[in-house]
Amino acid sequence: MSEMTVGRPAEPEFVAFLAIDWADQKHAWSLQPAGKGQRERGEVEHSPEAVEAWIGGLTQRFAGGAIAVAVEQSRGALVFMLSKYENLHIYPVPPTMSAGIRKAFYASGDKDDPLDAGVLLEILLKHRERLRRLSPDTEATRRVQNLVEERRHLVDEKTAHNNRMVANLKIYFPQILQVFEKVDTTLVCELLQTWPTLAALQQARPARLRKFMHQHHCRGEEMIQKRLEQIRTAIPAIQDAPVMEAKATAVQVSARLILVLLEGIKDLERRIEEAAAAHPDFFIFDSLPGAGLVMAPRLLGVFGSQRERYANACEVQVCTGIAPIRVSSGQSRRVLFRRGCPKFLRQTFHEWAGHTIAHSEWARAFYLQQRARGKGRHAAIRSLAFKWIRIVFRCWKDRVKYDENLYKASLELRKAPAVLKACGVAAR
Repeated sequence: MSEMTVGRPAEPEFVAFLAIDWADQKHAWSLQPAGKGQRERGEVEHSPEAVEAWIGGLTQRFAGGAIAVAVEQSRGALVFMLSKYENLHIYPVPPTMSAGIRKAFYASGDKDDPLDAGVLLEILLKHRERLRRLSPDTEATRRVQNLVEERRHLVDEKTAHNNRMVANLKIYFPQILQVFEKVDTTLVCELLQTWPTLAALQQARPARLRKFMHQHHCRGEEMIQKRLEQIRTAIPAIQDAPVMEAKATAVQVSARLILVLLEGIKDLERRIEEAAAAHPDFFIFDSLPGAGLVMAPRLLGVFGSQRERYANACEVQVCTGIAPIRVSSGQSRRVLFRRGCPKFLRQTFHEWAGHTIAHSEWARAFYLQQRARGKGRHAAIRSLAFKWIRIVFRCWKDRVKYDENLYKASLELRKAPAVLKACGVAAR
């Protein structure tokens, strides 16, 4: 996530340079001791015992000196395994960089693991200034970072199962999508577990259905009566028994999976709330409009605790993918969407900036201003996120809460007439 250091801390004096081309079962490696031109090659199995013995041998051979390690991933099993060794300094190499250099060096397209390890070693030795050394954050920060990422993975998985369930329901039981606004809820999933078809649901006594809804916190009598009437008057969408049997079974499986995921998400949210509340910087992100219990910990995870990580707000804008790419060639000038970035970070700022439109006067005014200039919704939100990053960066650097009135006063001083007018503040 944000464990990658953008700043340039002083490097130790490396005694050796190591490149590893990771794989599922075995990793190919290439090693060059400092001050020597001869390279060594080999393989190591992907197991804690094999890696421990291999790194232990290198540590003993080089008397515990610092070893620079290039690997083509910034996270994953191998990186986490290597991170526990203090004498290893890990430099993640972007796959696009190694692929480009490999293509330049080997135009024939040859590719194998030892060759890739050699390319990574070449990058580490000659282009290390273009790499960013991994610098793990504090334990409290990493706890928040990992929890919010895992929550997002579960939410995405739930969305996938929900989409699959909706697609099946549309074929044989579309009425359920009209009776209930959302189907990825405990109420609907448990209902489908008990009554997976329209025929089964219509055979249930109204009193039992009413009790079922009461037990799932649906107690509005008008809403319950409306739902019961919709169920009573519905007619089957299809009569094909084999199709109904297969689809109903698939829906029940999806419903069970969604219930498990809902429980897992709830548990992660409890842990995230606990971890965020214990973090010394959480008050900064908790003060941001529209952040709430979900977005505030995610924003905390993006910035982390290492103030030296980012020299300025521009580095955050670029690292998170919010800043666009400008391409110039001759008389041509283009501004493009930045795709090469950690998607979770970009998504975090994009989602949060969208929430602030309803919670911040100046954010809503700026968004409407961008739409009036012809920008699409997502482009306008990215422009808003671009501004928000500068504000949050300053709050983070100075360790202060966000103050909406203070920022509106700064807009007045800078005479931003369009935004001020929309906020109801007159520019002097």
